Amino acid sequence: MKVRTVGVVGAGLMGSGIAQVSAQAGYPTVLLDVASDLVEKGLKRIGGFLDGSIQKGKTTADEKVSILSRIRGATDLQELAACDLVVEAIIESLPAKRDLFGRIDRICRPEAVFASNTSSLCITEMMTATSRPARFLGLHFFNPVPLMKLVEVIRTVATDDEAERAGLEFVKTLGKVPIRTPDRTGFIVNRLLVPYMLDAVRALEGGLGTIEDIDAGMKLGCGYPMGPFTLLDFVGIDTTYYIANIMFEEFREARFASPPLLKRMVLAGMHGRKTGKGFYDYSQEPPLPQNRLTA
Repeated sequence: MKVRTVGVVGAGLMGSGIAQVSAQAGYPTVLLDVASDLVEKGLKRIGGFLDGSIQKGKTTADEKVSILSRIRGATDLQELAACDLVVEAIIESLPAKRDLFGRIDRICRPEAVFASNTSSLCITEMMTATSRPARFLGLHFFNPVPLMKLVEVIRTVATDDEAERAGLEFVKTLGKVPIRTPDRTGFIVNRLLVPYMLDAVRALEGGLGTIEDIDAGMKLGCGYPMGPFTLLDFVGIDTTYYIANIMFEEFREARFASPPLLKRMVLAGMHGRKTGKGFYDYSQEPPLPQNRLTA
């Protein structure tokens, strides 16, 4: 099994990033979404990222043209019919993903491999919506996709060796580093990272330190590139809350339970950098820590 043509469903932040690195590696790539304006937005995001690379001297104008020429925008699922690998990167909703895979299963060739970019949902449940359990796996990329080197390659109990090898080799051709893990909620990274971030919120709630002191402690004391609250704001407080709930539902362990503060911040629309306010207020520079959250 050799991947020659790639389809990416979902032209958002993750999907457009996956399409970009796929095209950069030389693969003809279909970037598909439900509406043409969403596809266009994804293509513009890719173009903007490449413009930044040109300014930094990492990419040339000719390379940008070549990369974009290998990406074809689409809104019709039939455009995926010839793809050897289809990567799903739509909303983190199990029913939506199952519906999508069920529809493209009837369109794509039986030997095509399907992969989900989910960060937390059960891949086996998605697999059961198709007639190709042996050719179904997870490829969990990290944000921002063009910069982050890691990809988790997730195998279900039904994934065959050929499909897993195809996934591993594809990831390597992108210049990424694959790590293998079975289909268990949270996989490797989130299984370890989410409890750490939740513990930081509990420490803040318990008065162990201020936002900036806890962040500084983990940066300077443990050598982390950023503190847990800066990371929470970057990942998205709503995203972390959502993943934590899925993990708690799966394992029923206290360390996966979301702290009350996290729930209230999500309800208040304080989702981090993407909304301009989370544990830090990003309306000013440098961002101002919101220690009044626990006042």
